[in-house]
Amino acid sequence: MSLNTFGHLFRVTTWGESHGPALGATVDGCPPGVPIDEAALQQWLDLRKPGQNKYTTQRREPDAVKILSGVFEGQTTGTPVQLMIENTDQRSKDYSEIAAKFRPGHADITYFQKYGLRDFRGGGRSSARETA
Repeated sequence: MSLNTFGHLFRVTTWGESHGPALGATVDGCPPGVPIDEAALQQWLDLRKPGQNKYTTQRREPDAVKILSGVFEGQTTGTPVQLMIENTDQRSKDYSEIAAKFRPGHADITYFQKYGLRDFRGGGRSSARETA
């Protein structure tokens, strides 16, 4: 099984794929009353947002974080914090020509060797999009 959950006191589970509807994380173990500044989170995401220069992917994603649960009036509630970023500019058809080929230097071949499955549409969980 792949490792999607990290940590002991704060447990972070990531989910979603590059070409799925969204990606995100669940943070479990936050005590109640921890201040969460959604605008500050967004500022950090804006620094890594794709399409900002010619050296990064030209995919245009707003990377707008949505806090789905675990936060009320700017503070954690003690329940898991669920964060989501929607994928709005995925173009899976762009990858149809490489559906039967592995890309040199990309992790899709190791995912295939380890799990026996391959999501050629942008690399799935091995995509740089996962850094959002």
